[in-house]
Amino acid sequence: MRMKLHHTPYISRRISRDLVSCDLVEVRKTREEIADEIEKILDQDIEKEHELDEKVADVLEAQQEEIEYLNADYRQLFWLAKKRMANEFGVILNNEDRYSDIAHKILDYLWEEDYIHYTCSDNKIKNVIFESIDEFLKGFEKADDKVMEKIKNYKRKLIPGTDEYDIVYHRLYEEELIKRGLM
Repeated sequence: MRMKLHHTPYISRRISRDLVSCDLVEVRKTREEIADEIEKILDQDIEKEHELDEKVADVLEAQQEEIEYLNADYRQLFWLAKKRMANEFGVILNNEDRYSDIAHKILDYLWEEDYIHYTCSDNKIKNVIFESIDEFLKGFEKADDKVMEKIKNYKRKLIPGTDEYDIVYHRLYEEELIKRGLM
């Protein structure tokens, strides 16, 4: 699952919680300070991808007439252009590689700025961070699936995109996140 901007506060709190409770890590700042810095790193990564998406959209918009003339699939062209331009923007498109890279950035920052200290290998701590991200996003995905199932079986039919649907979806989604300990 892709990480979204509204996930970052939850993910950063989860990572900081896991680092604080890890026996291999000596914490030198408060859990909240650590979570704030992690959230900034996550936000920066997502912002880079948004910049890439905007640039790709601009490029395709400039070629709109030709795209229509050739009857090309816009989504496929968007993905191909994004893949081609990703290195230029420093964006990793493979989620697993991306989360691993983010985990390294978080670890490097926290170590260099003296937020944490450890005496084991970097990879052990990086894996704690990576697992926090991965498990959290999997939990979000499972919660979303559960909410969609509940909405399908809802007494009255809800139409996606309506205000009523959005209100019910967000209420059920938050309940599910709380139930799973993600919020």
